[in-house]
Amino acid sequence: MSTPTTKSPGHARLARRCLEVITGNQAPSGAYPACPSYEVYRYSWFRDGSFIAEAASRGGAVHSADAFHRWCAKVVTDRADRIERIVAARAAGEQPADADLLPTRYTLDGTDTGDIGWWDFQTDGYGTWLWALTEHLRRHRGDPAPYREAIRLTVGYLAATWDLPCYDWWEESKEHRHGATLGAIRGGLAAIAGAGLDNTGLGARTVTQIESRVREGGMHDGHLAKWLGSEAVDASLLACLTPFASVDPAGPVARATLSAIERDLVEPEGGVHRYLGDVFYGGGQWPVLAGLLGWHYARVGRTDEARRELEWIASHATADGLLPEQAPSATLLAPKHLARWEERWGPNATPLLWSHAMYLILAHELGVSI
Repeated sequence: MSTPTTKSPGHARLARRCLEVITGNQAPSGAYPACPSYEVYRYSWFRDGSFIAEAASRGGAVHSADAFHRWCAKVVTDRADRIERIVAARAAGEQPADADLLPTRYTLDGTDTGDIGWWDFQTDGYGTWLWALTEHLRRHRGDPAPYREAIRLTVGYLAATWDLPCYDWWEESKEHRHGATLGAIRGGLAAIAGAGLDNTGLGARTVTQIESRVREGGMHDGHLAKWLGSEAVDASLLACLTPFASVDPAGPVARATLSAIERDLVEPEGGVHRYLGDVFYGGGQWPVLAGLLGWHYARVGRTDEARRELEWIASHATADGLLPEQAPSATLLAPKHLARWEERWGPNATPLLWSHAMYLILAHELGVSI
């Protein structure tokens, strides 16, 4: 963790509030809803939930993180037959049945959501879960035994599906292989292998395959790309630098990637857009991404800039300490599109538990005591 730099009592209060929001909205099953007040976000995503669990683990809510990881393990092991069919199909050179591919979101009791008219195949969350589980077990010296079967199944699933096109972090562009998705899968498999929790070597071999694929087609002009063959960047690539360390966080590829994201997507006063061309709720700035950017800044010693992102996130909390999915008063890339999303789904999701998690993680990196 970085040397403590942020002493403001206001940050300590907001960090405590973030932890209250996270634990207070956790379902009895252990699942975290993405946003309890936003109709289409009343599900649990492995990706969002894994970052939320990381924040809970750092914030001292060990039982909350434990409960989420147990929920994930049960979701996976309950689908063992499906996973084995996918692995067998891929080994035979076949495309798995769409109905077998694991979804990206589940109901809070761990069942599939069914046909709700919303695209569903994403793989990054399962890699993110392996990473978050490994961090939690290491931090609190947890017993990996209850998770071993779920780990085995998840490693097998990711080894079988990592090279399939799927939706990205934003549930868009299903025809591509996305840089952030590959980074999350690589990060999770590398974490499990490094912790000695994959005795088959499958995860480590898959890491090597992913790294080779990214070198061959996942870079442009020295930086990581939004997807294989793209020239653009996406702010989700920040996770490839920190925490997943898909490349050396202080190395030339990381510096070039960060520079491209700063050039295209970071506002001078703080805050980060998802990608150029974003129109969702007008293409605003996301506290989640400001947290990721600040986390990376803190890890590479750019603490003043990390503190700027922490301050920016805090400035968009409501009076009762709730953080949104997008900052409503910030710069929009496509303001003319804001009204149609508000008419469709109402004001942007608040509280977004992932936003609270990223604030808490960044505060922890900067030495804020809760």
